[in-house]
Amino acid sequence: MTLIKKINPVIDKLNMYLSLQIFAAILLGAMVGVYFPGFAVRLQWVARSFVSVIEPFVPPVIFLSIVSVFGSLENLKLAGRITAKAIIYFAVVSTLAIVFGICSALIIRPGRIDRSLVESMPSARLISADYEGWLKVVMQNSMLLLFVLAVAIGIFINRLAKRDQVVKVFEQMKSVLLRLLRFIFLLAPIVTFCGIAYTVGRFGLDRLVPIGKMLAGTYITMFLFVAIVLGSFLAGLKVNLFTFLGSIKNELLYALGTSSSSSVIPLLLEKLEKLGLKRPVVMLVTATGNSLNLNGTSIYLGMAVMFLAQLYNVNFSFAEICGMVVVILLTSKGASGIPGTGFLALVTTVGSIHKIPVEGLAILLSIDRFMSEARAITNTIGHAVAALVISRSES
Repeated sequence: MTLIKKINPVIDKLNMYLSLQIFAAILLGAMVGVYFPGFAVRLQWVARSFVSVIEPFVPPVIFLSIVSVFGSLENLKLAGRITAKAIIYFAVVSTLAIVFGICSALIIRPGRIDRSLVESMPSARLISADYEGWLKVVMQNSMLLLFVLAVAIGIFINRLAKRDQVVKVFEQMKSVLLRLLRFIFLLAPIVTFCGIAYTVGRFGLDRLVPIGKMLAGTYITMFLFVAIVLGSFLAGLKVNLFTFLGSIKNELLYALGTSSSSSVIPLLLEKLEKLGLKRPVVMLVTATGNSLNLNGTSIYLGMAVMFLAQLYNVNFSFAEICGMVVVILLTSKGASGIPGTGFLALVTTVGSIHKIPVEGLAILLSIDRFMSEARAITNTIGHAVAALVISRSES
C-alpha cells in the first residue's frame, strides 16, 4: 500500500498532460504510418498486447463492485428497481442511436463512392478468416453471467452477521486493482501511437482518404447524438453536458487511446462515485450497460449497413428498415467495448440482412481502428449519462 501511495502523485501529474500526449501520439502515429509503413505495420502487437493486459482487470473489478453493492444494501428491492429502470433506458436509447445512425447515413450518403475501391482492399475471404471466431467472442462476452454470479454472492454476504467486514475486504481488493490499472493506463499514449501507425501503414492514406466521408460522417453523427439526445437527457436534469464531459475527460481520453470502452469501465466506476452519483446505481447500470448500452456501436452499425447498401445500390423499404433496426438492436448486444467487436457485430448484422454483398466489409475494415475510437468514446459517454440519469431518478 505504501508503494501505491508513492505512485499516486506520479499518476496524477502525468494525467495533467494526458490530452496533449494522446493527440501528439495520433499525429506522430499517422506520420510514421505514412513515411515508414514497413516499420508501422510491425507495431500492431503493441496495441493488441496492451488490451490483452487490461482486459483481465475488468471482470474482477466489476465483480468485486457488484458483490460489495449487494452485500451492503439495506434494501435489496432497490437493486431490482434500478436494474429494471436501466434495461428500459437501454432499450430506448439504443433504438434512438440506431435510428440516428440510419437517418444520418441517408442524409450524408457516405456510400456514394467509387466501388472499384473494393478491389484494392483485402478480400472478403480474408475478412471471414480474421473474424470467424464471432461465436467465440459472443460466448466470451460473459459480463451478464458474471453480473448474475456477483449478485448471488452479494445477496449471500448480505445475510451474514459480519457482512460489513466481508464487504470491506472486497472493497480493499477492488481499490488495489484500480490503482494498478491507473498505473498501466499511463502507457495509453504509446498504445495510441502504435495503433494509428499500424492502421495508416497497412492501408495507406491513398486508400483511407476516399472513404473519409464515412469516417467524418460517423464522428459528426456521434457528436450530434451526444449533443442532442444525451444532452437533452442531461438538460432535463439541469446538468450542462460539456461540464459533465469535462469531469470524465481522462476516462474519455483513455477510451480514445485504447479504442476500448470496456477497459475504462473500472476507472469510470470510480470517477462517477467521486462525482456523487449513487453507488448502487453506478455499479448496476455500468456493469449491465457494458453489453446492453453501447450507444456508439449502435450508431456505427446503423451507418455502416446503410453505407454498404449505398455502395451496392441496394434499396430498402420502410418496413425493411424497421426490421433492420430490430436486427441491429439484437446483434449490438453481442458486442462489448473491446476493440474489434463492433466490426464483428457488423459482420453478423450484414449476414442476417441477406441483401448486402459482404465484399464491402473490406472497406470498413480498413478504417475500423478510427471507427473503434469513435465507438469507444461514445459508448463511455453513454455509460456515464445512463448512470447519472438513473441515479437522479432515485433521488
